[in-house]
Amino acid sequence: MCNEFRFQQSLDRLVDEFSQLGLPLTWTGGAPNLEPRDSIRPTDPAAILVGADAADGGGVELKQLRWGFPRPAGGPVINFRSDGRRFPTGRCLVPADGFYEFTGQNAAPRTQRKSKWLFTATDSDLFCIAGLVREDRFTLLTMEPGPDIAPYHDRQIVILPRPLWAAWLGAAPDAPPIPPLPAGSLKVTQVR
Repeated sequence: MCNEFRFQQSLDRLVDEFSQLGLPLTWTGGAPNLEPRDSIRPTDPAAILVGADAADGGGVELKQLRWGFPRPAGGPVINFRSDGRRFPTGRCLVPADGFYEFTGQNAAPRTQRKSKWLFTATDSDLFCIAGLVREDRFTLLTMEPGPDIAPYHDRQIVILPRPLWAAWLGAAPDAPPIPPLPAGSLKVTQVR
């Protein structure tokens, strides 16, 4: 399951991407510093996007939240199954330009590590992952794997096609249907 993703895009790129959709991008305070990051892991803060209040002109609000819902015991909830769920509130988008999956077993004594695979979109250098927000935390939604992920993992993060971004952030009580990505949508590169 995805426990690491990458985001190397600039604030200007996000502003441009959402303005093309007719969704102005806003934030509280001064412009955030979105430094390029090769690795965002659970409990790290990351940029996320939520639907802005209609009273504030609508659009999209950029926030910096920590990844993972807290729970009473164990680590944070970093991935949340979307299968058959409606998500009437708390929907967010998590901008990314790559995510990692790991295969194999850790060998003892730690002379070998799991293989690490980077997945990127074949048609753009930016995509958005469907997520949920609770208070000051977010989690990534997961689904059955598409054909590009299935050889590497039995689940995958929900990557929303660009035409669904506005609907996902909208006020409709039901989330739009989440289609699987067709074969060839993701490029995979072995990192180690």
